[in-house]
Amino acid sequence: MAFLVILISLLIAGIFLPQWWAQYVLRRYSKPREDFPGSGAEFARHLARQMKLDIRIEPTESGEGDHYDPLNKVVRLSPENFKGNSLTAIVVASHEMGHALQDKLGYQPLHIRTQLVGIASKIERIGAGLMIAVPLVTAIFRLPAAGLLMFLAGLASLGTPVFVHLLTLPVEWDASFRRALPLLEAGGYLEKKDLRVARRILTACALTYVASSLAALLNLARWIALLRR
Repeated sequence: MAFLVILISLLIAGIFLPQWWAQYVLRRYSKPREDFPGSGAEFARHLARQMKLDIRIEPTESGEGDHYDPLNKVVRLSPENFKGNSLTAIVVASHEMGHALQDKLGYQPLHIRTQLVGIASKIERIGAGLMIAVPLVTAIFRLPAAGLLMFLAGLASLGTPVFVHLLTLPVEWDASFRRALPLLEAGGYLEKKDLRVARRILTACALTYVASSLAALLNLARWIALLRR
């Protein structure tokens, strides 16, 4: 029991601490910079021209975060990064352009993730329904084997988001450190001191996906614990 409490505590810390640190880093470097010639959107458009990418750059809707939409070929930036000319805006824009470059080069993990994201939420809802139905079906029909089958099906369904999040980590890391950072370095867009900070910002962005992965694992563990009672 003590081990379980420690494990859950570590998972909760792993979920919230990276998110807190990421938000802190992004806010810290979100102040306008007079030495930057344009906004995050303008920088993204510049990179698109440089790399000959046929994509659109748009602001996100309310509540949405920065992301690249490979289905519609759109880089969407939050309003503060779309209009702002801060270091955070420039680095986040370069990260999303890294995803656009992945798409152009046929980076398979990105395409696999895109396909999985489209079905993961539906599968998760089905899995949750199956796991809720397990005790009821077993009690009514007195078929433990059927209950076990439904339990395994539900477990597999709820495991899909975990797999998606785990697949997201290398995709995000590649966009940050194999695409965005080399673009910033090769183009001479940032001074050395800003490049060091850019690494920190890109790491913070990646850590948010680590937190999402741990949250998905915690949700899966919660369902298993409920059904064991």
